[in-house]
Amino acid sequence: MASAADGDVGEALEQMRGLWPGVEDLSLNKLASSLGASEQALRLIISIFLGYPLALFYRHYLFYKDCYLIHLFHALTGLSIAYFNFGHQFYHSLLCVVLQFLILRLMGRTVTAVLTTLCFQMAYLLAGYYYTATADYDIKWTMPHCVLTLKLIGLSIDYYDGGKDRDSLSSEQQKYAIRGVPSLLEVAGFSYFYGAFLVGPQFSMNHYMKLVQGQLTDTPGKVPNSAIPALKRLSLGLVYLVGYTLLSPHITDDYLLSEDYDHRPFWFRCMYMLVWGKFVLYKYVTCWLVTEGVCILSGLGFNGFEENGKAKWDACANMKVWLFETTPRFNGTIASFNTNTNAWVARYIFKRLKFLGNKELSQGLSLLFLALWHGLHSGYLICFQMEFLIVIVEKQAASLIRESPTLSSLASITVLQPVYYLVQQTIHWLFMGYSMTAFCLFTWDKWLKVYRSIYFLGHTFFLSLLFVLPYVRKAMVPRKEKLKKRE
Repeated sequence: MASAADGDVGEALEQMRGLWPGVEDLSLNKLASSLGASEQALRLIISIFLGYPLALFYRHYLFYKDCYLIHLFHALTGLSIAYFNFGHQFYHSLLCVVLQFLILRLMGRTVTAVLTTLCFQMAYLLAGYYYTATADYDIKWTMPHCVLTLKLIGLSIDYYDGGKDRDSLSSEQQKYAIRGVPSLLEVAGFSYFYGAFLVGPQFSMNHYMKLVQGQLTDTPGKVPNSAIPALKRLSLGLVYLVGYTLLSPHITDDYLLSEDYDHRPFWFRCMYMLVWGKFVLYKYVTCWLVTEGVCILSGLGFNGFEENGKAKWDACANMKVWLFETTPRFNGTIASFNTNTNAWVARYIFKRLKFLGNKELSQGLSLLFLALWHGLHSGYLICFQMEFLIVIVEKQAASLIRESPTLSSLASITVLQPVYYLVQQTIHWLFMGYSMTAFCLFTWDKWLKVYRSIYFLGHTFFLSLLFVLPYVRKAMVPRKEKLKKRE
């Protein structure tokens, strides 16, 4: 029976609940304004950093506890983070998680379940994009929902693979195939894990279950020795955060659309786009490094041991920072940036399209999926179309240099290596900025204005190379090299 004291406490809590949102909004608004940020951005940053005390609590009090308690902890903390950021709109993610569980249970390990999941989850996400779309980038419920969408699609495919004979699966598919039947609590814990709910990274249900079962540790029977590796990623993330905060007032998207930018010399417009294209990615780098630190601290980042016995903590790495900062090639940037999402697309989209018998077609469809997954704005399609074009041309150019005796001799001259590197980096980041212009400006009227101001340089340059390189190859690659390659 409820006591009178319980009733008084309940009444007091109700009164506090009514007063608290106003106080909370006021304080967050003031703090956000003083920092020159939006309230939603501040809530996002707070939520990401909140993962560290949650991971510490998990390590000290829950690491080897009953699985259901751990799932419950992850589900409740993730739902709380969702409510803190998006209010009652957290129901979107909850609805999709529950329906996904029902799809798995009612349809079983069937192609129908996979196709239903793919169609429903993507349709729900795209509908969310459509009804919440604005001309600018806003932090709203669709931001974590796009992460959740990939999780749930991957879950359905892994569950389907779990019903197949092991011999019919590749080694990669065997690793991720789900043999058991996940409960609703397990699916919720997997979906709402506090270290990855908002901005990723992606991880599989099997990897998550290893965490819950206490297997992701470098010292069996004890909590993982992951504090120092986590602190390193956090520190690196803070370096990028400080750099981005200090430079963001001076390197802005809006300047690309300004009259001052239009009236600047052509070389200046190109150089600004080059610098902006590198800088604009730092906000993503910051978030991913900080969340990676949370995953490492909790143990989810554990990835076995190196040959020398040293523990690896890169299972949830979404950035290869050194490669990102030093590579002079577009493929290098792709391999270093948002790596978990790229691996997800390779595993569940690209490789599953093998039946098409055309690698370029599979790659093109994978990039189309990525473009739609990001949103309905035309800028996303243009950005990934440019990526597809650039990767094809870069591959052709690298093959030409490697197989042409003249070009390979020139490329191997040691004294000219710094010059080559500088030229490559300039081309690389200029056209990364060109591609990111469409990605960040979203709508056709904005990115088209900027592209016109630099005379569609990216499209002109790479489309020209696409048609010219085969003729250059014919002239510069000896016939015996061509025959050897065919053999």
